[in-house]
Amino acid sequence: MDVVDFYVESWINDDRDAVRRILAPDADIEWNLDAPVDDEELVQTLHRIAVFADSVTVVSRVRSADGAALVYDLAAPFGAARVAEFLSVAAGKITEVRHVYDVTAIDRFFPGLYEN
Repeated sequence: MDVVDFYVESWINDDRDAVRRILAPDADIEWNLDAPVDDEELVQTLHRIAVFADSVTVVSRVRSADGAALVYDLAAPFGAARVAEFLSVAAGKITEVRHVYDVTAIDRFFPGLYEN
């Protein structure tokens, strides 16, 4: 299993310790949610998605020499949302994470997802 597969399987299966292990200590993390993000906030948000969603499905995966771009369907009890994720990998760790959420659907079907 490669680094990207390990990361994806870890967060979808709510293994927060595994996600923390695969993220580089100085990973660059960005998203389009109206909240600050760092590695721990990312882990907690992925945890909330994993436990609240009825299912998380990878609908698209494009690999590159140093990472991958993925699109997920997040099925919630009353609807679905999508998130695009862009990952960079170096030395066996995730060094960059970029999330682009369908914010309208996230706010509607995953209320409170990124509120502290």
